[in-house]
Amino acid sequence: MYSVALFGQRVIQRFSYFSSFPRFLCNRQSDADGTGNGFGRIEDYLNESWKSMNFDNNMKDKSEIQESVDFIGINGCYEGHHSRQIFSSRHNFIEKVRNEASMILEILQQDGPGFDAKEALDNSHITVSSLLVREVLLGILRTINYANKNRCAKLGYKFFVWSGQQEKYQHTANSYHLIMKIFAESEEFKAMWRLVDEMIEKGYPTTARTFNLLICTCGEAGLARNVVERFIKSKTFNYRPFRHSFNAILHSLLGVNQYRLIEWVYQQMLVEGHLPDILTYNILLCSKYRLGKLDQFHRLLDEMGQSGFSPDFHTFNILLHVLGKGDKPLAAVNLLNHMKEVGCEPSILHFTTLIDGLSRAGNLDACKYFFEELIRQGCVPDVVCYTVMITGHVVAGELDKAQELFTDMIANGQLPNVFTYNAMIRGLSMAEKFDEACMMVKEMELRGCNPNFMVYSTLVSYLKNAGKLSKAHEVIRHMVDKGQYIHLVPKFKRYRRC
Repeated sequence: MYSVALFGQRVIQRFSYFSSFPRFLCNRQSDADGTGNGFGRIEDYLNESWKSMNFDNNMKDKSEIQESVDFIGINGCYEGHHSRQIFSSRHNFIEKVRNEASMILEILQQDGPGFDAKEALDNSHITVSSLLVREVLLGILRTINYANKNRCAKLGYKFFVWSGQQEKYQHTANSYHLIMKIFAESEEFKAMWRLVDEMIEKGYPTTARTFNLLICTCGEAGLARNVVERFIKSKTFNYRPFRHSFNAILHSLLGVNQYRLIEWVYQQMLVEGHLPDILTYNILLCSKYRLGKLDQFHRLLDEMGQSGFSPDFHTFNILLHVLGKGDKPLAAVNLLNHMKEVGCEPSILHFTTLIDGLSRAGNLDACKYFFEELIRQGCVPDVVCYTVMITGHVVAGELDKAQELFTDMIANGQLPNVFTYNAMIRGLSMAEKFDEACMMVKEMELRGCNPNFMVYSTLVSYLKNAGKLSKAHEVIRHMVDKGQYIHLVPKFKRYRRC
């Protein structure tokens, strides 16, 4: 069996015996400034591959689908010419629900002195369904901002209580999650806990979605440990795609950077008699690295091998991330070769992870080498990989090289995204080519790639530093016209959006 212990000792070292590997790649350059380049954290790519396991995260509630089926009268026997009638009936039903939801939202908006929204809802004679509740709560969720958050929370809960009292209707777990999300946006933490208690009391399963809502909201409010402890002790916590609920908890904690809490949960997991699997190990490797505990990182690799687990696609990605950030290109070459030997062909994600790390370490020569290497090995650079390279050149002050890559990217059919444009606008601004930078903002808009606040703020910042205040104010006015003014207000929210 392949020894991960031996492997762990090898990959973190520099391998001087690679005489054919260019020596200049080992020379460190000035550190990058950590500017975002659109390449997600290593945790994001771990989470991305496991999203499909989170069945209750984005799916509509089964009862919502069943209601539309029951309303239309579909029983599985319709064929041929009936299909058009079925589609039309379903479309009409959905439109009816949306119209009723709009009517309810208008009623709720009038709530206040002299107007009883509950009485108006009673008199509306609208039949409540899961689809209707979902539409109304989503409507409230979309309108929440810092100024109206308290009112939105009250109106959302008033409707939630009223709808739950209607005949022939019972709230679903998704309904609870939506009102919890409204409370999360409104920073009503205690109200969220009361809803969880109510769910448990009424026998609803508290799933990973429930946990995610709480941990994302309460994690930055200092309540993360309380959330985890309650879910570990809860006998109603159910998450089917994972072997056990501990992995679901670890997975959620990874997304909100609760690395120390991951360590604690892992110990609780062992106490409960649950053995780690490859998913557990990958999460733990991430947390150990983020906490700077490299000695424990190595020991974990050893333990992983002793437990009979070989590195998978994501383990290799984590290791390449570590080697890149540690500016160890020689070890990265060895690791890429080893991946091929064990049948894990390096992908564009693996190369981009490595290049991103090396770029942040300031080793642009190594970035160029691996960019050329990935092409030689048959990988096609995507927009993310190009953006990482462009950002690296911009940070190093090599605008000409960045522009060359930008041109090649478009020629190769990869359309720039907002991060690519932001990197280029930053580079042009650094070179005080403000007319070209403003032209690029217009080009973004023409291509349908809407500039975000970062794009505008980058340009405005450099314009102000160059003393071009009138031009900076012009960009700000354009930013306001495009609806980016909300970002000029300080962010008061204390929680991380899920």
